[in-house]
Amino acid sequence: MTTKRSRLTQKVRNGTVTAIKGTGDIVEATVDCVSSTLATAIKDTGKVGAALMEAIGDTASGAIRGATHLGADVGQAAKGIVIGVLHGTRHAGPQAIDTIAHTAGVVIRHTAGVGGELGHAAKGLVEGAIHAARDLGVSAEDAAAAAAHGALKAAEKVGSSALESVRRAMTRSISGVKIVLKEPWKEKKVSNKEGRLGK
Repeated sequence: MTTKRSRLTQKVRNGTVTAIKGTGDIVEATVDCVSSTLATAIKDTGKVGAALMEAIGDTASGAIRGATHLGADVGQAAKGIVIGVLHGTRHAGPQAIDTIAHTAGVVIRHTAGVGGELGHAAKGLVEGAIHAARDLGVSAEDAAAAAAHGALKAAEKVGSSALESVRRAMTRSISGVKIVLKEPWKEKKVSNKEGRLGK
């Protein structure tokens, strides 16, 4: 990670800590910090494409680090991160679906990096996607599925226990929405039938 990127992560970490202490509301504090950081980054540098995806990753990392530093609920932080990213980037429609999936992946990766509870993070990601869906021109089901797919893909790279934690979080309805995945997710060393999600 470059010095500039690590500075962004540190800035968001400190901003998240200050905001959570100030409001006591983890979701609201995280939404505000993440959305304002990304909106400023886009306005000042015109970040698009890969540069924007990097900025989302660095911002998510900072927010997760800030929340875990305070011992705050990582699920609430994850919910705030998704909403904040979507507010900050102003993505809608199919672009929002891609952004949700990318954000979910980086949140799971960074949550694993700080030893956070991945099941709680995954549930929060889906809740955030569902909450934001109505403003994005996408269905709650599509937003939820995008968050679930992103989280599962990242968890699979972290390891089998991470994948199991995230998979378990996706087996029941979240915020009244049943998670419907469009492809089977298999854990290693289990049969196709046992490893399938959402049956």
